[in-house]
Amino acid sequence: MNYILTTECTDDVGLIAKITNLCFEHTLNITRNNEFVDTAGQRFFMRTELTGQPSDNFLTQLRQQLPSGAKVTMHGEEKTKVVLLATKEAHCLGGVLLKQFEQALNIEILAVVANYPDLAPLVEGFGVPYHFISHEGLSRAEHDKAVGDLVESYKPDIIGLAKYMRILSPEFVARFNNRIINIHHSFLPAFIGAKPYHQAFERGVKIIGATAHFVNDELDEGPIIAQNVTQVSHADTAQAMAKMGRDIEKTVFCKALQLASEHKVFINDNKTVVFS
Repeated sequence: MNYILTTECTDDVGLIAKITNLCFEHTLNITRNNEFVDTAGQRFFMRTELTGQPSDNFLTQLRQQLPSGAKVTMHGEEKTKVVLLATKEAHCLGGVLLKQFEQALNIEILAVVANYPDLAPLVEGFGVPYHFISHEGLSRAEHDKAVGDLVESYKPDIIGLAKYMRILSPEFVARFNNRIINIHHSFLPAFIGAKPYHQAFERGVKIIGATAHFVNDELDEGPIIAQNVTQVSHADTAQAMAKMGRDIEKTVFCKALQLASEHKVFINDNKTVVFS
């Protein structure tokens, strides 16, 4: 069996030795290992790929050897379960659906929930359930609760905002804390909020980009997972920039879901540790 062991704790002397020695004692073979120490925050992060069959008490023994409050998880070969939220734009949603169809991502898309019916034919063409919950006539809190109740019924590991053009309420964010990944059509922290390509055009930038990040209560300021850029010139209109940006958004969103599904992303305050 193949496993991924993720460890996060206060930094201390000999942590790598403690983890690897215990793996050896349980006849677990380490095939790949990545570690990082945030010296300023005194935090230790480690991702370990293993083969073998861990004993029932392996994690208990490991926690006993690590600093108090250590977060230790053993991930099996199961796919990461994802629910996607969408509005009307198809490129990010379609990109992820195609990646799943090609089995290029370690994810299982359980459902798509949208506040418009427009994307139903696309989603249902991939055999994925599509739920339309209109926001018309509902307060933001009422709509978020309806969406949240439906999402929670699927018990996803991750909620992906595939160009979901609504600001989530603090209650929704808290309900799925550190599990919501958004794609923002800008190279954050530049051009936060609406119409970033128009903002970029007005500023005369020479590169545009996209950012995938975890969602918190501050608009577009959650921990960044992945980013990418492309060059533009004075001749490019805001509309041309938006067209180029859609390809970057799709690629970055898929990349973020891939990293998260392979347990390569750790949240470290308002930053991330991302192992390649």
